Amino acid sequence: MTSYSCISYEIENTVATLTLNRPEVGNALSPEMARELSDAALRCETDGARAVILTGAGKLFCAGGDLGVMAKAGPQTRAVLMQMAGDLHMAISRLTRADAPIIGAVNGTAGGAGMSMVMATDLAICSEKSRFTMAYTNAGLSPDGSSTFFMPRKIGDRRTRELMLTNRVLTAAEALEWGVVNQVEAPDKVLPAAQALAAQIAAGPTRAFGAARALLNESFEHGLEAQMELESRAIAAMATTRDGAEGIAAFMDKRTPAFEGR
Repeated sequence: MTSYSCISYEIENTVATLTLNRPEVGNALSPEMARELSDAALRCETDGARAVILTGAGKLFCAGGDLGVMAKAGPQTRAVLMQMAGDLHMAISRLTRADAPIIGAVNGTAGGAGMSMVMATDLAICSEKSRFTMAYTNAGLSPDGSSTFFMPRKIGDRRTRELMLTNRVLTAAEALEWGVVNQVEAPDKVLPAAQALAAQIAAGPTRAFGAARALLNESFEHGLEAQMELESRAIAAMATTRDGAEGIAAFMDKRTPAFEGR
């Protein structure tokens, strides 16, 4: 366990859990929380995490950016927001570029930056009581937290515009229908379901997961032939890893592969 003020971080059996931990303010994102997330994202990789769970303490997942911090910043608001968004973006970049898949355990409402973080996860499980809203433009602000990158890719441009321009609130059932989350559970089942999924993923071929994530994240940037060339190079590289060799051998031997994440 590593000590932080605004989040908690722990890693067990190669599964890292990042918990937003400001429940008294709905886990609102502050400059300190953003800095800690960036540091913890780096620790996930250096500690050898093969799956990462992102969740929140208390009743909310994350209410969004802490507007109280912005209000107090006065003439320094621009600098404070640039630093806070930059640290959050570094955290998301580090988690996204690493091999370990990210699982959102969305224990309650995700608004603003909270919804942005959910959209940056690879897989998400939410409570049946969860609600989702972008909320930024309600406060006269524009979206951040990678949402303008991941949302169009994952739920489509038209729905993304509706959420960002109207601040529509999605129920858990609607979030499932729209592809914001993959699964809806009773409130007390969200974290256990995420932990079970993380354990399954952590036992898998971590480098191959990382290659798949990278290919998907770049797929909108390339034409067909360029993307297929990247696929060719990736699958050839994966075949030479220990997990690739083990996966092929296990298939030929008709047994379950024992992946090492290398």
